[in-house]
Amino acid sequence: MACFSVPLAAAVGACAIKKALPNEAKRNPFISKMNWLGKMMFGGSFLLAIEHIYHGEIIFAPPFLTAAKEGPEAISEMLHEMATRGTAMAILITAVWAAMVAISEFGKRKAKINV
Repeated sequence: MACFSVPLAAAVGACAIKKALPNEAKRNPFISKMNWLGKMMFGGSFLLAIEHIYHGEIIFAPPFLTAAKEGPEAISEMLHEMATRGTAMAILITAVWAAMVAISEFGKRKAKINV
């Protein structure tokens, strides 16, 4: 129902952290490529939000989430989904991003050695 909100919050946090850090810290490859993480999380959240709109779980009138209209049981289920599926998605996206950055740095270092 609202699992997309966890990666969305993580994307906002990643972008805020990158902007808050001094320029010296941005030499770190993981920090310099945080924009990749933000784009991956924003993109995934956007696609999930579209899917939830299509299935009628998000509406364009307050309270916006149908679970909030249905009562406390539905809200409890929504919060559980956010805590389990949403957190798992955010962790998986972060792990894939970390692997991408590591492979990218490995390739750069290997290219410098071979030159």
